[in-house]
Amino acid sequence: MDGLAVLAGHHVVHTALGLHPDDPTGVCTSLFSLTIRATEEVDLNPSLARTALAIAKSPLWTSQVRRPVELPSALPCYLIAGTIALPGTGQQLFQARVATAHADGRHALVLDLTSAAIHQADGYTDIIEAIAHTLRFTDPDPSRASTPGTSRILEVLL
Repeated sequence: MDGLAVLAGHHVVHTALGLHPDDPTGVCTSLFSLTIRATEEVDLNPSLARTALAIAKSPLWTSQVRRPVELPSALPCYLIAGTIALPGTGQQLFQARVATAHADGRHALVLDLTSAAIHQADGYTDIIEAIAHTLRFTDPDPSRASTPGTSRILEVLL
Protein backbone atom coordinates (compact mmCIF):
# COMPACT_ATOMS: atom_id res chain seq x y z
CA MET A 1 0.00 0.00 0.00
CA ASP A 2 2.91 2.36 0.70
CA GLY A 3 4.02 2.02 -2.92
CA LEU A 4 0.75 3.45 -4.26
CA ALA A 5 1.76 6.97 -3.19
CA VAL A 6 4.74 7.00 -5.57
CA LEU A 7 2.55 6.24 -8.59
CA ALA A 8 1.54 9.90 -8.95
CA GLY A 9 5.14 10.62 -9.94
CA HIS A 10 4.58 8.31 -12.92
CA HIS A 11 1.48 10.20 -14.15
CA VAL A 12 -0.94 7.70 -12.57
CA VAL A 13 -4.17 9.60 -11.88
CA HIS A 14 -6.38 6.77 -10.60
CA THR A 15 -5.95 3.42 -8.88
CA ALA A 16 -8.43 0.84 -7.65
CA LEU A 17 -8.11 -2.49 -5.89
CA GLY A 18 -10.22 -5.36 -7.18
CA LEU A 19 -11.42 -8.47 -5.37
CA HIS A 20 -12.53 -11.30 -7.64
CA PRO A 21 -13.95 -14.73 -6.75
CA ASP A 22 -11.57 -17.66 -7.17
CA ASP A 23 -12.50 -21.28 -6.63
CA PRO A 24 -15.42 -21.93 -4.30
CA THR A 25 -14.12 -19.89 -1.36
CA GLY A 26 -11.05 -18.01 -2.56
CA VAL A 27 -10.46 -14.42 -3.60
CA CYS A 28 -8.02 -12.98 -6.16
CA THR A 29 -6.84 -9.40 -5.93
CA SER A 30 -5.91 -7.00 -8.69
CA LEU A 31 -4.69 -3.44 -9.07
CA PHE A 32 -6.19 -1.18 -11.75
CA SER A 33 -4.44 2.05 -12.68
CA LEU A 34 -5.02 4.83 -15.18
CA THR A 35 -2.06 6.80 -16.46
CA ILE A 36 -2.35 9.97 -18.53
CA ARG A 37 0.61 11.37 -20.42
CA ALA A 38 0.72 14.54 -22.48
CA THR A 39 2.10 14.11 -25.97
CA GLU A 40 3.36 16.46 -28.65
CA GLU A 41 2.35 14.07 -31.44
CA VAL A 42 -0.01 15.37 -34.13
CA ASP A 43 -1.24 11.85 -34.95
CA LEU A 44 -1.44 9.66 -31.84
CA ASN A 45 -1.93 6.39 -33.74
CA PRO A 46 1.78 5.81 -34.54
CA SER A 47 2.77 7.01 -31.08
CA LEU A 48 0.34 4.59 -29.40
CA ALA A 49 1.52 1.75 -31.63
CA ARG A 50 5.12 2.47 -30.56
CA THR A 51 4.02 2.56 -26.91
CA ALA A 52 2.27 -0.81 -27.27
CA LEU A 53 5.33 -2.32 -28.96
CA ALA A 54 7.64 -0.97 -26.27
CA ILE A 55 5.45 -2.53 -23.58
CA ALA A 56 5.33 -5.86 -25.43
CA LYS A 57 9.09 -5.92 -26.08
CA SER A 58 9.98 -5.54 -22.41
CA PRO A 59 12.37 -8.31 -21.36
CA LEU A 60 10.18 -8.92 -18.29
CA TRP A 61 7.31 -10.39 -20.34
CA THR A 62 7.38 -14.18 -20.65
CA SER A 63 4.17 -14.61 -22.65
CA GLN A 64 1.93 -12.11 -24.28
CA VAL A 65 -1.11 -11.16 -26.34
CA ARG A 66 -0.96 -8.10 -28.59
CA ARG A 67 -3.80 -6.78 -30.67
CA PRO A 68 -5.60 -3.62 -31.72
CA VAL A 69 -9.00 -2.95 -30.17
CA GLU A 70 -11.78 -1.25 -32.11
CA LEU A 71 -13.49 1.25 -29.83
CA PRO A 72 -16.91 2.83 -30.52
CA SER A 73 -15.14 6.22 -30.46
CA ALA A 74 -12.82 5.09 -33.32
CA LEU A 75 -9.83 6.25 -31.27
CA PRO A 76 -6.67 4.15 -31.72
CA CYS A 77 -6.37 1.48 -29.05
CA TYR A 78 -4.02 -1.44 -28.40
CA LEU A 79 -4.25 -4.30 -25.91
CA ILE A 80 -1.13 -5.96 -24.51
CA ALA A 81 -1.46 -8.74 -21.96
CA GLY A 82 0.87 -11.35 -20.57
CA THR A 83 2.86 -12.81 -17.76
CA ILE A 84 5.69 -10.80 -16.23
CA ALA A 85 8.60 -12.56 -14.56
CA LEU A 86 9.83 -10.52 -11.61
CA PRO A 87 13.66 -10.43 -11.74
CA GLY A 88 15.43 -12.32 -9.00
CA THR A 89 12.25 -13.54 -7.29
CA GLY A 90 10.94 -16.37 -9.41
CA GLN A 91 7.48 -14.83 -8.99
CA GLN A 92 5.15 -14.03 -11.84
CA LEU A 93 2.40 -11.45 -12.28
CA PHE A 94 -0.24 -11.13 -14.93
CA GLN A 95 -0.69 -7.72 -16.48
CA ALA A 96 -3.12 -6.49 -19.09
CA ARG A 97 -2.56 -3.02 -20.54
CA VAL A 98 -4.56 -0.87 -22.91
CA ALA A 99 -2.91 2.08 -24.64
CA THR A 100 -5.35 4.53 -26.22
CA ALA A 101 -5.80 8.20 -27.00
CA HIS A 102 -7.77 10.87 -25.23
CA ALA A 103 -10.39 12.51 -27.43
CA ASP A 104 -8.49 15.83 -27.24
CA GLY A 105 -5.67 14.24 -29.28
CA ARG A 106 -3.00 15.59 -26.91
CA HIS A 107 -2.90 12.84 -24.30
CA ALA A 108 -2.19 9.12 -24.27
CA LEU A 109 -4.00 6.92 -21.76
CA VAL A 110 -2.66 3.64 -20.39
CA LEU A 111 -5.02 1.41 -18.42
CA ASP A 112 -3.36 -1.37 -16.40
CA LEU A 113 -4.79 -4.38 -14.62
CA THR A 114 -2.22 -6.37 -12.64
CA SER A 115 -2.67 -9.50 -10.52
CA ALA A 116 -0.65 -12.34 -9.06
CA ALA A 117 -3.50 -14.67 -10.11
CA ILE A 118 -1.98 -15.64 -13.46
CA HIS A 119 -4.49 -18.48 -13.81
CA GLN A 120 -7.16 -15.77 -14.27
CA ALA A 121 -5.33 -14.23 -17.27
CA ASP A 122 -8.19 -14.66 -19.75
CA GLY A 123 -10.72 -13.13 -17.36
CA TYR A 124 -8.47 -10.15 -16.56
CA THR A 125 -7.83 -9.58 -20.27
CA ASP A 126 -11.60 -9.51 -20.86
CA ILE A 127 -12.04 -7.07 -17.96
CA ILE A 128 -9.48 -4.54 -19.20
CA GLU A 129 -10.85 -4.71 -22.74
CA ALA A 130 -14.39 -4.16 -21.41
CA ILE A 131 -13.16 -1.16 -19.41
CA ALA A 132 -11.61 0.28 -22.58
CA HIS A 133 -14.99 0.04 -24.29
CA THR A 134 -16.57 2.14 -21.51
CA LEU A 135 -14.23 5.13 -21.95
CA ARG A 136 -16.18 8.34 -22.52
CA PHE A 137 -14.87 11.88 -22.77
CA THR A 138 -17.97 13.78 -21.72
CA ASP A 139 -19.24 15.08 -18.41
CA PRO A 140 -21.33 12.24 -16.94
CA ASP A 141 -23.62 14.80 -15.26
CA PRO A 142 -23.90 17.83 -17.57
CA SER A 143 -26.78 19.28 -15.50
CA ARG A 144 -24.32 19.92 -12.70
CA ALA A 145 -22.28 22.35 -14.81
CA SER A 146 -25.27 24.18 -16.29
CA THR A 147 -27.05 24.85 -13.00
CA PRO A 148 -25.67 27.95 -11.26
CA GLY A 149 -25.19 27.67 -7.53
CA THR A 150 -27.40 29.69 -5.20
CA SER A 151 -25.96 32.36 -3.00
CA ARG A 152 -27.05 32.45 0.63
CA ILE A 153 -25.85 36.07 0.82
CA LEU A 154 -28.09 37.02 -2.10
CA GLU A 155 -31.06 35.38 -0.34
CA VAL A 156 -30.44 37.46 2.79
CA LEU A 157 -30.20 40.70 0.79
CA LEU A 158 -33.42 40.08 -1.10
